[in-house]
Amino acid sequence: MVDEVTKKTLNQIPLLKTNAGPRENKEQWAQRLKEEYLALIKYVENNKAADNDWFRLESNKEGTRWFGKCWYIHQLLKYEFEIEFDIPVTYPATAPEIAIPELDGKTAKMYRGGKICLTDHFKPLWAKNVPKFGIAHALALGLGPWLAVEVPELIERQVITNKEAS
Repeated sequence: MVDEVTKKTLNQIPLLKTNAGPRENKEQWAQRLKEEYLALIKYVENNKAADNDWFRLESNKEGTRWFGKCWYIHQLLKYEFEIEFDIPVTYPATAPEIAIPELDGKTAKMYRGGKICLTDHFKPLWAKNVPKFGIAHALALGLGPWLAVEVPELIERQVITNKEAS
């Protein structure tokens, strides 16, 4: 189901241990957030080392709302998008639903509000790996592959254009 490059990427992202979501007590959620940030930092460091830097992410103070930018390079042109997601109240049992609002309605592999479709491939994998998977894993196994499939197709259909080339 996952190729060798993806397996290597996953093996380099630390697994999380704390099984706590935003409704848990503050200490448990704080511990989980610390693990999330450490995994994200490691993932970003690995991406930069591999010359594969493709997103920026930050959260609100509580760690329940995340937002930032992601980009995809296609034929030497950069396509950049705003991303956002909330941590579900049932997290980590439920994966976050990552949204790219500006692409809402432009592809069939998206739900209302610009939430990318991860049902068939990602969600079963997430369910098998609760609570070890976190936000970094959702980006690596969800958003990254989604961008790699959808963005070239959106460009080919001329649904999106490069902002710098316009």
